[in-house]
Amino acid sequence: MKEELFEIVDKPIKPEILVKKVESREAGAITTFIGTVREWTKGEKTVYLEYQAYKPMAVKMLKTIGDEIQAKWPKTLVAITHRIGQLDISDIAVVIAVSSSHRKAAYEANEYAIERIKQIVPIWKKEHWENGESWLGDQLENVPYPDGKPSIKE
Repeated sequence: MKEELFEIVDKPIKPEILVKKVESREAGAITTFIGTVREWTKGEKTVYLEYQAYKPMAVKMLKTIGDEIQAKWPKTLVAITHRIGQLDISDIAVVIAVSSSHRKAAYEANEYAIERIKQIVPIWKKEHWENGESWLGDQLENVPYPDGKPSIKE
């Protein structure tokens, strides 16, 4: 049995672990998205980021994204890990790995996953700049669900 596919962690993420989670004999492609902390955002120099999450709901919503991907791109396998806590410049904040029979589905599902994370997963980012700080993240406010209704399973 594979390790947990959807996680919120407070330690550095190793992308190769997520790749292993989605490997399969049927897969002809594995794509990875690695989101890192950048130094400059809209002309502001970032010193570090701080991520917080409502972990139980965040994991549940990551699984929901996995279910949505399975429905849109059958025979894909998805693993998503997002890091919380203080992250420095160049640290990895999120890794998404998708395997599929063909590359197009893997690419499309991977892009879909990161966009949905930003829309529905309760993870908030506080940017710390040289001259101030600001919280970002409006997840679960005006959520655009693919079928027009929430798919959270309690």
